[in-house]
Amino acid sequence: MACSYYAIILNMQFDVITLFPDFIKSYCQFGIIGRAYKEEKIKLNTVDLRQFGLGKHKQVDDLSYGGGVGLILMVEPLFNALKKIPKKEKSKILITSASGKKWDQDFANKLKNEEQIIIICGRYEGYDERVLNIIDHEICLGDFILTGGELCALAVIDSVSRLVQGVLRKEETLEEESFKGGCLEYPQYTRPNEFNSWKVPDILLSGHHAEIKKWREEQAKEKTRKNRPDLVK
Repeated sequence: MACSYYAIILNMQFDVITLFPDFIKSYCQFGIIGRAYKEEKIKLNTVDLRQFGLGKHKQVDDLSYGGGVGLILMVEPLFNALKKIPKKEKSKILITSASGKKWDQDFANKLKNEEQIIIICGRYEGYDERVLNIIDHEICLGDFILTGGELCALAVIDSVSRLVQGVLRKEETLEEESFKGGCLEYPQYTRPNEFNSWKVPDILLSGHHAEIKKWREEQAKEKTRKNRPDLVK
């Protein structure tokens, strides 16, 4: 039987172009992502955009032609920073932007078989539109504004990393989780059976697996209707 490409991916390379490389690197010291980094299931390289700034003051931003409030990232420093990153055969380049496509689990699944994901962290009021000539996707976390793209970059690293083979020690945890099949995850409980007069639903203690499965499906649908009506078809 032929091996799938996913099965032979041993690690994922992330390259992040940012004005705050230490902020990105610090995230890979903790939890599951920290362990994956130490075990080289994922690799992380940060590129300090300031090092590619122009002139004596290493300028990376400027006023927008035609007027407007605030500064935007210049195309030349971003272009030069990107040129310094060695590209793998299967590579995608992302830039974080409030006007980008919303990052979600489907997006993460589409990128999990790449060998390399390069992320440019947006900043200030945006970036020179000509940057779009050198990237594959604009992405955002949602309909809100952040001071910079670093949090979005970390969300990409985290959500894709956990899909890389071997990062999660119990791979079966991928089988049932939030957003699987278009629904949020069903409610879950653990010991004790009762706490502060709050009880675990009797069905979960019954041992009737078919009924438990049915209950969970119903609860997942109800939770989705309540918390994320936009997901309801």
